[in-house]
Amino acid sequence: MTILRVRGLIKRYGAVEVLHGIDLDVERGERIAILGASGSGKSTLLRCLNFMEMPSAGEVVLDGEVVGRRERDLIAVRQRVGMVFQQFNLFPHMTALGNVMEGLVTVRRQNKAEAQARAAKELARVGLADKAQTYPAHLSGGQKQRVAIARALAMDPELLLFDEPTSALDPELVGEVLNVIRSLADEGRTMLLVTHELGFAYHVATRVIFLADGLVHEQGTPDEVLKNPRKERTRAFLASHRQFSF
Repeated sequence: MTILRVRGLIKRYGAVEVLHGIDLDVERGERIAILGASGSGKSTLLRCLNFMEMPSAGEVVLDGEVVGRRERDLIAVRQRVGMVFQQFNLFPHMTALGNVMEGLVTVRRQNKAEAQARAAKELARVGLADKAQTYPAHLSGGQKQRVAIARALAMDPELLLFDEPTSALDPELVGEVLNVIRSLADEGRTMLLVTHELGFAYHVATRVIFLADGLVHEQGTPDEVLKNPRKERTRAFLASHRQFSF
């Protein structure tokens, strides 16, 4: 049931080592919330898992297959490991429908009719059927992020990575994106979610990982990590985020 196995993952930028040897096993259907202070390596970890950043050392095994060692395999890996970014990364010259279709046409080589039908289905799934012909400039931040989620879903990923998907949103728009992520959790999707929404993490995650200085400092169930952390570093982090509720 292990869909992702990471061993000894290291990432360096020049002389600076950001990840110091991450070991991680992800089971199918797990929802893992990744927490940590700014600079702890959370986003770098996600970007290494779908090879938007190439690891400096270590091994990533996806569904029993070592991946990321050959450049020509990376597009296939990124289809299997979908990513939703903090800043949406939508094409401004394409409609919502066009953004969701793009990977299906250019990467999957689907014909436009098939791609359009699938894109429309995914926009409806995230509650944006009525925005299919709208350009990003005319969408709210929450709507843009939901288009980005639809785009990731259209590629049928085995694993979804969310890199602080609500941190660029106005507070009143956060809920609409979290509701979509919760619905994906209810479907049994395998997800890794970097977030500062600790209350959401408590209610949705099956496991919580706390990163510090590029290492897994503490992990366990939401009750273990968020209510009864063992490590002082985790307790100090949670004390600085008292606005969340269980």
